[in-house]
Amino acid sequence: MAKIRTHKASAKRFTLTKSGKVKMTQQGRRHQVHLKSTKRKRALRKAAYISEANAKNIRKLLPYA
Repeated sequence: MAKIRTHKASAKRFTLTKSGKVKMTQQGRRHQVHLKSTKRKRALRKAAYISEANAKNIRKLLPYA
């Protein structure tokens, strides 16, 4: 049986934790950063987790993660 291919665009954006949650970086730190407050930018540095409804689809795209 053939190997399943990893979806490379998803592999660059998401990682799986040991408990199986899907971790991602926060959005909103690319453009117009000077308009956002320092507090908001500091909060956006932290990682975020995807909801279980969407995580199921991401796990299919990352079969060997």
